[in-house]
Amino acid sequence: MTSAAIIGSGPNGLAAAVTLARAGLAVTVFEAADTPGGGCRTEELTLPGFWHDWGSAVHPMAMTSPFFQAFGLTERVPYAIPEISYAHALEPGTIGVAYRDLNRTVAELGGDGARWRRIFAPLVSRLEPVANLISAPLGNAPAHPILATRLGLAVLAASPLGEASVGLRSEVARAMFAGVAAHGIGNIRSLALSAVGLILAAHAHGPRGWPVPIGGAGAVTAALLADLEAHGGRVLTGTRITHADELRGSDAIIFDTSARDLAHIAGDVLPEKYRKSLRSFRYGNGSAKVDFALSEPVPWLDSALREAPTVHLGESARSIARTENAVTRGNMSDQPYVLITQPSIVDPGRAPEGKAVLWAYVHVPAGSTLDPTEIIIARIEKYAPGFRDTILASVHTSAAQVEERNPSMVGGDIGTGATDLPQLLARPVLAREPWRTPVPGLYLGSASVPPGPGVHGRGGFAAAGAALADLGIPLPDLGFGSGRTA
Repeated sequence: MTSAAIIGSGPNGLAAAVTLARAGLAVTVFEAADTPGGGCRTEELTLPGFWHDWGSAVHPMAMTSPFFQAFGLTERVPYAIPEISYAHALEPGTIGVAYRDLNRTVAELGGDGARWRRIFAPLVSRLEPVANLISAPLGNAPAHPILATRLGLAVLAASPLGEASVGLRSEVARAMFAGVAAHGIGNIRSLALSAVGLILAAHAHGPRGWPVPIGGAGAVTAALLADLEAHGGRVLTGTRITHADELRGSDAIIFDTSARDLAHIAGDVLPEKYRKSLRSFRYGNGSAKVDFALSEPVPWLDSALREAPTVHLGESARSIARTENAVTRGNMSDQPYVLITQPSIVDPGRAPEGKAVLWAYVHVPAGSTLDPTEIIIARIEKYAPGFRDTILASVHTSAAQVEERNPSMVGGDIGTGATDLPQLLARPVLAREPWRTPVPGLYLGSASVPPGPGVHGRGGFAAAGAALADLGIPLPDLGFGSGRTA
């Protein structure tokens, strides 16, 4: 029987595993951690009954993913679709709100509303083709050349100085864009982060906005595992693969790992030129995170922040650019940009009745051991006086610990690779099919290939498709939408 081995059980690894298992291969997934899921896990990190997402908590890219659409993800895992995709707090009393309803967002932005509409309406109306464009490796002709040109021009328009983002004039609108671009972790003034901001903000106004999985990200992993096992696949946890020779006999090996780990594990099986390219793949700033168990929801001064599952804290686009760029230079501000997720607003089951969970992180220099708890508490207190009194327990994860717990996130880089223009074009190498390695039977199907990080499964799905093509096995019928596992 044709067999496949998958190294790593994040969403990409499991997407590859499910696809191959449905094609009739004997699939084994090897996971070094004690639990599967990679960054897509939900655990009681603080107190019993408080369920925290270890990594990704909001999944906009899942909704436009061809793999998850075929898999029927929303039929298997219920998602809450909040009316507010994200809110940005500049100062107490001064906030910007990105509603799923583009018209409502435009109306509240006043003079900048028409500019916001001009930027995002064309992208929102073609959201799935836009998402497919950013997934295509360099060198592939775009299926929608006019849309590709429009997106490219929008990225160019978005790039000049984070404080003058996309031609927006008001402090609120500029901060809203800079805050969402900062998800890309890097130089706010770069073309690459402008692209990140455009894509994420466009998803914010799409039909499903920024959805939150009911029960946590771990529910997505559970659905993938159930389907894999129903088709004869298995996952071996606590099993670290250190060299490809350990998988000798597998007809296909797919790496859901960093580019660095592919070079290390495959070793001299790979041509030296390719290994050198993998080793030169650069990683970005780290993230330091704190999970809080709260006695009640956050006492935000602004009511809209009490309804937003995702909140950004940053006084202005200029201040966000300054503090984020300082991190890139190895420095840390005492008033950093803070990204917050409060999922219990739309998923009360994440905490005991009346209580709440909150997840927050700041960007830090790669490999930092900083405990950001006090910095984050102080930042939230500015916008929610009394927040400290609601804290029942907290657990921090430094950037160094992020890498320790998920080696794909080198230095704590949750984006699994620096976000800049060269690495958007060549991820991790310049190739029409970057998920193929020069060695037959070895594939890279992680966030180190387009479209990069996020819960979408695209990298693993592409790698699995390449493996099946090389084996002469048809891609299985991906009509998973019925929700059936057989």
